Amino acid sequence: MRRLQDVADVTVVASSTFSQKNELLRIIGGFEGAIITSNIPFDRDVLEKAAGLKVVSRFGVGYDCVDVRAAVERGVVVTNTPVLSEAVVELVFGLLFAVARNISKADAYLKGGQWSVREERIRFTGVDFFGKTLGIIGLGRIGSLLARRARSFDMRLVYTDIVRYHVLEGEVGVQFLPLDMLLSQADFVSLHTPLTEQTRRLIGERELRAMKPSAILVNTSRGLVVDEAALIQALTEGWIAGAGLDVYEHEPIRLESPLLTLENVVLTPHLGGGTRECNDRVVAVAVENTIRVLNGEEPLYPVTS
Repeated sequence: MRRLQDVADVTVVASSTFSQKNELLRIIGGFEGAIITSNIPFDRDVLEKAAGLKVVSRFGVGYDCVDVRAAVERGVVVTNTPVLSEAVVELVFGLLFAVARNISKADAYLKGGQWSVREERIRFTGVDFFGKTLGIIGLGRIGSLLARRARSFDMRLVYTDIVRYHVLEGEVGVQFLPLDMLLSQADFVSLHTPLTEQTRRLIGERELRAMKPSAILVNTSRGLVVDEAALIQALTEGWIAGAGLDVYEHEPIRLESPLLTLENVVLTPHLGGGTRECNDRVVAVAVENTIRVLNGEEPLYPVTS
């Protein structure tokens, strides 16, 4: 805050204020910079009202809430903070462990005072990681770090992406596969793609049916990358064994969602970058991006498309 106040007058507005878009439209014309969270919609309507706006600085990696094309047309710089990779990868492993080894169910079982016979623990028998195939959808910053970390489990690593990463293939030992082949071969599938028109509901009924019945899906990217209704059906009918989810079609997740009642799912409330250290990194970079643009300099992490 002190760094921002050295270069600008700063107003802090709670995101809940913008539950009605009209409020954002009413005030945005008075600002040259905006540091925003993912639930603030900076679409074309908002940007057209923002006559003096120079920069929109996003907390986090995803920027699907910002109409980047409209921003570029108006000369507004959009930035993000891609400094979450380590924290997100740690959560991916946490979700994988929790689902594959039934950690959440076992924890609830013990805390519920149900463990009266030692042999009953067999009900929480899980599956190994080593020797299994990990499929990574999206081999960018987070996906590639996940691949590097997963090597320590002696896993076979496969990925799919819109581009080939030949250097990483050699360095990490990760194999490129088309999506259908990856889904049919992977024991664990982790999603690391941005939300675009091309990736919206990338994983739907056809893709879920292509996975192994023993497979586990983890999503820490964006909820709408997965067709949530199809996923619920897949988990209910046993097309796949389980899922670990940090993101959802609606956030906060709706209380009537069947996901909340399924035993083969572990859920977290969008905690991908949720560590103290990561929060500090994100804030520092968002502020630095903003200050640089307001001072007529290039930001650390511009978004152009």
